[in-house]
Order: sequence, then structure tokens, then C-alpha cells
Amino acid sequence: MRAEQHYLAGLDLAGRRVVVVGAGTVAQRRLPRLVASGAVIEVISPEATPAVEAMATAGEFTWTRRAYADGDLDGAWYALACTDDTDVNAAITVEAEQKRVFCVRADVARLGTAVTPAVGEHDGLLLGVLAGGEHRRSAAVRNGVLDALRSGVVGDAASPPLPGVALIGGGPGDPELITVRGRRLLARADVVVADRLAPRELLEELPPHVLVVDAAKIPYGRAASQDVINSTLIEHAKAGKFVVRLKGGDSYVFGRGFEELLACAEAGVPVTVVPGVTSAFGVPAVGGVPVTHRGVAHEVVVVSGHVSPTDERSLVDWPALAKLRGTLVLMMAVERADAFAATLIEHGRPATTPVAVIQEGTTRAQRVVRTTLDKLGTTITTEAIRPPAIIVIGDVTALTP
Repeated sequence: MRAEQHYLAGLDLAGRRVVVVGAGTVAQRRLPRLVASGAVIEVISPEATPAVEAMATAGEFTWTRRAYADGDLDGAWYALACTDDTDVNAAITVEAEQKRVFCVRADVARLGTAVTPAVGEHDGLLLGVLAGGEHRRSAAVRNGVLDALRSGVVGDAASPPLPGVALIGGGPGDPELITVRGRRLLARADVVVADRLAPRELLEELPPHVLVVDAAKIPYGRAASQDVINSTLIEHAKAGKFVVRLKGGDSYVFGRGFEELLACAEAGVPVTVVPGVTSAFGVPAVGGVPVTHRGVAHEVVVVSGHVSPTDERSLVDWPALAKLRGTLVLMMAVERADAFAATLIEHGRPATTPVAVIQEGTTRAQRVVRTTLDKLGTTITTEAIRPPAIIVIGDVTALTP
């Protein structure tokens, strides 16, 4: 005989009273979505986790600081029994049944009159999965469906995306470090204009009909003109295509993303900006270097190394940087590393300042080389360091797990 199944429904709780009894970790997990529903929430509990207390302090719900008492569900549309006391949860359930209020019982789900599904969100979709009390199974299915939607394996668009351009930061190299939104929009692209440092594995996942345009900017070698890139984005968007400009790191951190936005805006092409994990911070983190650390560094400065310290085009105040005690992160600085180090030392940065160089960070080819500021240029030569590489200067690089 087939077991009875729960009836899956979406409750409109906006403006309606919801009572949550208990303010521990279970309530902490349930409250954010209840708050987002627009419900009028009262949390009843003598104590609360710091996170729940912070939400109450911010005015997201009312916190009544006492134990549960019969009658607390008066006027409620929905209730959650989330205490760590079985008898209290049972009493809440009894009152809920008497007053015909659907009630979730966190300790023994089958004894409540409602259950909480494994829930996930994707671009306006709210997914809920029930598996007859098999929580790990429902969570696994939820995760699988979300992954399929986010990667584009399962389509969710009722209509094709509108023409336009999405500037997407692909992250520091590992394809799994692109943002959820970035991956979702990439899966909808008709045209992808990709840099050399964009996660190349993501391009392999694109359907055959997607046009991939190589906009590789190889350091010290051939480079696609920025004007050509801009015109390519505009041309395809005006032809009715959805164009993704895929870059490594973050488009706005030395990525010329804002130049492309301005060009598109001038041409009347709508642009969506999707930030990425910048290599300036993501690469050191994966390489075991915290760019800040309590008691070690109270500031971190990211500097472009595409021109020499003595170049008249340089906008960097190198003497001021040398006087800082915190962390310097140099990007695109491999070729001129010796000059940067000499300038910093000349203006007061100790020659013995520890340095970490992380080449091809977050990828399988990643390697981390540690040295000191006075030996930076020599180390890069002897270790045959090549771009892309991040140079981190400061005491944080001497820290080890």
C-alpha cells in the first residue's frame, strides 16, 4: 500500500502572523526565508543565538523573551516548534491542531502538520523538494536540480534572453569560482567574447551554436584592440544576440570593464554587470596568503604594475606606498618586479620584507614562491616565473598555517 504523501503548496504569508517558538540554530536557519516572505513574525524564546538576536535588533521580527505559553498561537497562520524540549514542542503542536494552525515540528517532523522542504532559489524560481522525511535525499535532489539550472543543463527560460551585454568576472582561474549568476548568464549566451585569463573550461561547456570570440590579451605580445572588442560587443548585441563578455578576475579591477560599459551605453546597448572574485584577493587566499591578518596588516593596497615606477604615465605614488606597513598586492607586475622592489626599498620599505609570488593561482599549475623584497627580481628570474602571477608584499606572507 502506497504511503500518504505531503501536499506541496506555496503559502502566501505576507502580512500574516507567524509564530516561531525557539531561537536556536534551527530557528536561525528558518527565519531568513520567513522574513523574506513578508510575514509578521513573533519569535518566542528566553534566549537566542547571536544571529537571531541581531535580526531581532534590526527589526526584522519581534522577539518575546520568555518561554512558550498556551495561547501564543492566537491569530497565527503558521507555526514552527523549534525548541530543544520535546514536551514543549508537543504542547505547541497540540495547540496548533486545536486552532487549525499548520505547524512544523523540528524535532520529530512526522508529528507536525507541516514539513519544511529542502528549498533553493534560482533566478526568481523557488524550488522545494520533499522526500517523505528523508532529508538527505531531498537536499541531494534540490542541489542536483539547482546545479543543472545554474550550469544550463536544464533550461528555465520561458523566452530567450533579451539582446544586450553581460560583463562577467569569471574569477581567478578555477572554473568553480565563477559566481552563480555569472554561470547562469553564461549558459544563456549567444556570443561569448572571452579573455585569455577567463576560465577556459567554462567555454567547453557551451552549446555548439554559441559563437566564441577570442579577445585574448597576451602580456607583452599580440593583443586585441579595445576598440575592436567594444565594437564586437555592440555589433552582436544590436544584431539581437545576448553577448557575454567573459573576463578573468573581476571586470572592474584592472579589467577595463567600465570602458566597455561606457562604449555600450553610448551605443544604446543595455549592460548587466556581474562582479567576479578578484585575483588580487582570491589567488593569495588559495595560495595560503591572507592579505590582511589581525595584528599584522590593517591595510591592503592593490596596484597595477603595467607601467614602470618611473614611467610618466604612472598614477601611483610609490614613495607613499613604501611608507605603508600593510600589504601590497601587485598585479601585472612580473616583468617590472625588480624595478618596483627597488623603488619601494629606496623610499623606506625594508629590504627584508617577505614576499610571496603566486603563479597561475587557483589552477592545477599553481605554484607559490616565497622570497624577500630585495631578492624579488632575482627570484622571478631564477624560478622562471611568468604571467599570470600575483605578487604579495608584506608581513602577511610570512604567516603559515
